[in-house]
Amino acid sequence: MVWQKVALIGVGLLGGSLGLALRERGLAKTVVGYVRRQASIDECMRAGAVDSASRNLLEVVTSADLVVFCTPLGQMKALAAEAVAALKKDAIVTDVGSVKASLSRDLEPIIKQAGGHFVGSHPMAGSEKIGVLAARADLFENAVCIVTASRTSNWAKRVEELWRSVGGRPLRMTAAQHDEFVSRSSHLPHVVAAELANYVLSPAHPKEQALVCAGGFRDSTRIASGSPEMWRDIALANRENLARVLGVFIDDLREVQHALENADAKAIEEFFTQAKARRDAWRGPQASVLE
Repeated sequence: MVWQKVALIGVGLLGGSLGLALRERGLAKTVVGYVRRQASIDECMRAGAVDSASRNLLEVVTSADLVVFCTPLGQMKALAAEAVAALKKDAIVTDVGSVKASLSRDLEPIIKQAGGHFVGSHPMAGSEKIGVLAARADLFENAVCIVTASRTSNWAKRVEELWRSVGGRPLRMTAAQHDEFVSRSSHLPHVVAAELANYVLSPAHPKEQALVCAGGFRDSTRIASGSPEMWRDIALANRENLARVLGVFIDDLREVQHALENADAKAIEEFFTQAKARRDAWRGPQASVLE
């Protein structure tokens, strides 16, 4: 399947990586990017992520048969409302957002009214690095790419094929299921990493504290270097799920705290043993894919 024109609304890490993958694999005749800053146009072209880039949203969307929203979640609804004035009839519109239920409620009626077809998607790929200059054509290789469609349709199948064509592994589920699952596996880890960085590196501690932060701290907090704007939007959009799982996580930590206060060696060892067994089983033969 070769797209005639793909419009990337936002050309950062994910949008840029998708553009690179489409262009390098010959999957689109033209890839055009919408950006907010003039400097971003030069960066997009230097990275080779698009054939052209513009700050004119309608120009980018005009005649595109595939439109992919790759901006922070909080910007998507307003951009969609503006973009539909130039949306081609029967164009497929998708996104790479990390929250699906609220986004689908916002975008689906806007796109439908304009004669397009919205299918939410979320490639489980990324990095703490931001910007198009961090983009990689192989970013989606072996990555699970979730597609959230309320029913089977040709449009959903084409979005699944999009992610398959750039190396991903499509997985269908409802928007509600997606948001529940990622609140635990993606959003909670970001909150934990951010709090570790905030607490351990707080200026309230002696300056020597940072000097004794080694590999374990570095690996545990890597994702705290992600875009604050993006993670603000994600946390707010999925706040009900995230607040709930954060509460469970805090309760579990209190049990560990209780075991420490009571010098309960058996409980502490079981805590670490169970964690090791579950993580080792999860990694299994997928180690090269997951990490």
